[in-house]
Amino acid sequence: MHSVRRRRHAAAVAGLACCLIAGPGLPAGAVPGRPGPADDAAPGGVSGPSADEVADARALARERGERLGSTTVLVAEAQARLEELVGQAERLVESYNGELVKTARAKKLAEEAAGRARTAGSEVGEAREAVAAITVQNYGGLDIAQPMMAMMTDSGGPTDDGYLRRASILAHMGGGQAETLKQLREAQEVFAILQAQADDAYALQREAQARAEEAKAAAEEAVARQVDETRRIEEEQARLEKLAEEARDTADLLARRREAALEQARIAREQAERARYQEAAMRREAARMAVASGESASRWARTVAAGSARGDIAADWALTQLDKPYVWAAAGPTSYDCSGLTMRAWERVGVLMDHWTGTQWTAGPHVRLSELQRGDLLFYGQITQNPGDIHHVGIYIGRGLMVHAPQTGDVVRVAPMWRSDLIGATRPA
Repeated sequence: MHSVRRRRHAAAVAGLACCLIAGPGLPAGAVPGRPGPADDAAPGGVSGPSADEVADARALARERGERLGSTTVLVAEAQARLEELVGQAERLVESYNGELVKTARAKKLAEEAAGRARTAGSEVGEAREAVAAITVQNYGGLDIAQPMMAMMTDSGGPTDDGYLRRASILAHMGGGQAETLKQLREAQEVFAILQAQADDAYALQREAQARAEEAKAAAEEAVARQVDETRRIEEEQARLEKLAEEARDTADLLARRREAALEQARIAREQAERARYQEAAMRREAARMAVASGESASRWARTVAAGSARGDIAADWALTQLDKPYVWAAAGPTSYDCSGLTMRAWERVGVLMDHWTGTQWTAGPHVRLSELQRGDLLFYGQITQNPGDIHHVGIYIGRGLMVHAPQTGDVVRVAPMWRSDLIGATRPA
């Protein structure tokens, strides 16, 4: 009876094994719950920017960079022109200042000349009085001073009648009287020369000052125009700098997203291949065990599959959080810090950990770096008696890469696991 039951059980298990062996496998590149490979934008069924989108973003960044470079040259030229105009204006302003000094001196000289002219005018008055006294003495008190003065100071030549009259008068005067008339004549000439020189010097200096003022005003206007032009170009430069930076950031972001998508697609392919391999191995082992001992292959297969998938599930979920911002002490769903991301990833498979690298380090057995599996936690810092010296954690995703929330101002990203402060790995349990 027992032998019959054993044979029937073995036959049932063998039949199950045959069904497993003959059953359809997963298509190449497919992962349960994910679409298959479709196009270049989504290799391996993982959505992400296409190569053309990344190339277009790079081209736009280069174009804006070239425009920025041209504007930078214009700014340099404008600044050089501004410096040149400022130098010219400074020279003209100083020239104007010099003309002010010269004008002040000319004014002072004119005032001094006017003073000397007034002195000469007094001497002319005194000489006139002396001549008038002479004429009264010689002509019996007749008041002919004014006609005599006009005649004696007449500037005609030796051929005119005035000159002959003066000569006749001087011939009848004594030596002292003739000298008096000569002094009158010289005083009048000195007065006229000094007054003319002072007036001419002051007028010329005023003209020079006016020209200097015009040049100064023109130079200052040119400097003002150049300041406006330079400011306008600098504002354009600042605008182009912002546009170029935005284009570079966009291109870098698209490139990172594409890199992450390609890596996720590769991981998906590896998972599919590993799943097919594990499935085939399970079928073979189930068949062998069914033939050898009659043990239930289906129960064995479920146990193996459940144990091998936990780390993959945690790693795959962490990859769905790419590009979410790092925020200190955050644990999702829109932002994370390093231990918040790892806590939520392993929470997906039922492993509960503290939101702290210090205790996550002891949340499971430590594993050698040569034996890492996807989902293992990588820790960075120092191993001391203070758990707080372990300051960073990431999730291993294969091929020397990890997904982690790096630091303030960054986002969840894929990065190489190898850093100088790597201290070890833990497999949460």
